[in-house]
Amino acid sequence: MSDIEIARQAKLQNIMEIGAKLDIPAEALRPYGHDKAKIDLGYIDTLKDKEDGKLILVTAISPTPAGEGKTTTTVGLGDGLNRIGKKAIMALREPSLGPCFGMKGGAAGGGYAQVVPMEDINLHFTGDFHAIGAAHNLLAALIDNHIYWGNALDIDSRRIAYRRVIDMNDRALREIANGLGGPGNGYSRVDGFDITVASEIMAIFCLASSLEDLQERIGNIIVAETRERQPIRAKQLDADGAMATLLKDALNPNLVQTLENNPAFIHGGPFANIAHGCNSVIATKSALKLADYVVTEAGFGADLGAEKFFDIKCRKAGLKPSAAVIVATVRALKMHGGVAKDNLTGENVEAVKAGCANLSRHIQNVKSFGVPVVVAINQFIHDTDEEIEAVKASAAEHGVKAILASHWANGSAGTEELANHVVELVEGGSAQFSPLYDLDLPLFDKIQTIATKIYGASEVAADKTVRDRLKQFEDMGFGDLPVCMAKTQYSFSTDMNLRGAPIGHTVTVREVRLSAGAGFVVVVCGDIMTMPGLPRVPAANSIHVDDEGLIQGLF
Repeated sequence: MSDIEIARQAKLQNIMEIGAKLDIPAEALRPYGHDKAKIDLGYIDTLKDKEDGKLILVTAISPTPAGEGKTTTTVGLGDGLNRIGKKAIMALREPSLGPCFGMKGGAAGGGYAQVVPMEDINLHFTGDFHAIGAAHNLLAALIDNHIYWGNALDIDSRRIAYRRVIDMNDRALREIANGLGGPGNGYSRVDGFDITVASEIMAIFCLASSLEDLQERIGNIIVAETRERQPIRAKQLDADGAMATLLKDALNPNLVQTLENNPAFIHGGPFANIAHGCNSVIATKSALKLADYVVTEAGFGADLGAEKFFDIKCRKAGLKPSAAVIVATVRALKMHGGVAKDNLTGENVEAVKAGCANLSRHIQNVKSFGVPVVVAINQFIHDTDEEIEAVKASAAEHGVKAILASHWANGSAGTEELANHVVELVEGGSAQFSPLYDLDLPLFDKIQTIATKIYGASEVAADKTVRDRLKQFEDMGFGDLPVCMAKTQYSFSTDMNLRGAPIGHTVTVREVRLSAGAGFVVVVCGDIMTMPGLPRVPAANSIHVDDEGLIQGLF
């Protein structure tokens, strides 16, 4: 059966029952129908003196078209922890419509390890992304409106750094001209769109600790410069209050359930290749107050999602992860070992061994943050015993256990061993979490540290324009910010076709952007785009509503 068919057969509990499992009173839930709800921020504030549970990160090897199943494993592990008697919550990101209708598909798990209602979660859900897009574009409109009505702040329209957003992959919007058609339409200038999940508003939304913090961060966004090269912030346009108002309801975390009726928070969703790739701080910290174990994920491979989870989210939110799970599949490791996608079903132990170089580097990288690691081998039907043993042997070389997990086919029954080992790691108390770099390093040195220590690069190439821009950020007082690398997810390098574990390559920085509200500097590397395009055959071509009113083709 397909994922959506499995999801439709689930016997969902009323969302009030799910909340009751966490001792959330009914009056603290704002239902969206019978199967999803938002949790009131006022109630969350009453939990601040409760002891935190243990935080477990699920990350992965570098993704391939063969699939890794990180979200599926996150859900399966959370269900597995509940199965062995632990009180566990999953804290996930909300899917974006862009990849859902593009190439990647949805992000609600798969098989018998899903969060539901799957169709709602993958589409409009509770409207959070629409609110984020509206708030973002309100500020964009206010910038152009200010210039139209006399430009009292002396904004240099050539130096507007704030682009518009839409939650869809649309390459035609990467660079546009606006204000065309005469004086009544404003002043014409070059503009462009990013995808909503790359918006600074999304990053702020996911890093804010409260509505007040959210508004303050929004006010600090630097949107442009004057002709004298002085920064213009959103609060100078009186934009922060209205934007926070649009986000007020969205900021309440979303509660849903798994196929096994275990609670899951799904809230916020920045991409990991072009943003920081983690669900909201509010959802994660709330979950830690309500459960003994919180299983969360970071996007794409550990070189992107996990690094940003550790260096940005954990550092800024004061989180201390107790363990990390690296998801790998035999199929993906074969691709990293040089096998084409069409030839993955046949046994090829040597290719698995070669591909394990990618897994090994991710293990070493995650361990370098002082977090104990386990590898979850997400099982596929064509995996052979010899191939699985090769993965286990590779992990063992680094003192790490690799455990076969069959949650896609068997739900929580397929993750009991993994869940028990995670508990052993957590209760062993060996975590000594520490970020990769000190914040007092110069910005370029932070970029070099990530490139050399995480990506295996020999150098970072950046022209004078980029270096001067970094120096300008430092002179403005932003030198102590972490950096958020925007890079292809498919490789440790900036070449998406370079699989495995390349070393000695050059990381080329094309552009740097200051996200003063979110509190980091975005470093755009290689040919990565903050507005993706659709593939030759988008997933949208197969999605439709059938004669019975059911959505088909969604995955």
